[in-house]
Amino acid sequence: MSASIRFLRCLKASRAFSAVTTEAAAQFPASLMRASLPALSDMKERGVHWVFLGCPGVGKGTYASRLSQLLGVPHIATGDLVREELASSGHFAQELADIVNKGKLVSDETIISLLSKRLESGAAKGESGFILDGFPRTIRQAEILDGVTNIDLVINLKLREDVLLEKCLGRRICSQCGGNFNVASIDIKEENGKPGIYMEPLLPPSNCASKLISRADDTEEVVKERLRVYQAMSQPVEEFYRSQGKLLEFHLPGGIPESWPKLLKALNLDDSHEKRSAAA
Repeated sequence: MSASIRFLRCLKASRAFSAVTTEAAAQFPASLMRASLPALSDMKERGVHWVFLGCPGVGKGTYASRLSQLLGVPHIATGDLVREELASSGHFAQELADIVNKGKLVSDETIISLLSKRLESGAAKGESGFILDGFPRTIRQAEILDGVTNIDLVINLKLREDVLLEKCLGRRICSQCGGNFNVASIDIKEENGKPGIYMEPLLPPSNCASKLISRADDTEEVVKERLRVYQAMSQPVEEFYRSQGKLLEFHLPGGIPESWPKLLKALNLDDSHEKRSAAA
């Protein structure tokens, strides 16, 4: 029996949450356990342990991926883990398809099982540090994660809901190479004290232009439901990390050209540095 399945079963079998946390900790890779992690002052040697929070479509994947390359740590997106499982013949595939197509959030047990397998695989390869994208989404997930590893920083990306909706509806994927693009051109003028926001479309190269497809769950109805569910569940998670002094809220001022330099400044990072040359 795999460690991920043992982890899943212990979650289902446990009635007391404290017992869940204890049992879950035993199933994560030893190299990721709190006791084996170095002090914060040694973060450069072990790699950062960061989390990205934010509504669906806000750009967590884009900025987490850039920071992953800059700092030399893996970017682990739970959304990608779910999509990989959907594309497989795994026993979660059909259950996940039904949930995702209705705009609902995947259960804690399923997400934790998929993440556990990914962390174990990375630990076996000698990966150092990580940037999590899309996890934790619930206070229960946050408690479990806090019990097994020491998160250094939680970056909470913020963006206006009307812009989020437009961005989500503009998302496209190249059916051939798997590249992610966005055809939405957002230009909202300043009004009633609200700052304007401008985001250029992220258009594909010519060889991908005729192969773009939309995600099945990127319809207006489904996107609005995802945003509603996320907003209802996110506040306790934000408060959890705020109370620990680990939450950095970053309001995106525009597209990547405007936001990336300001995010680096907020993190005390410099894009010209060598990978892993700085820690927050």
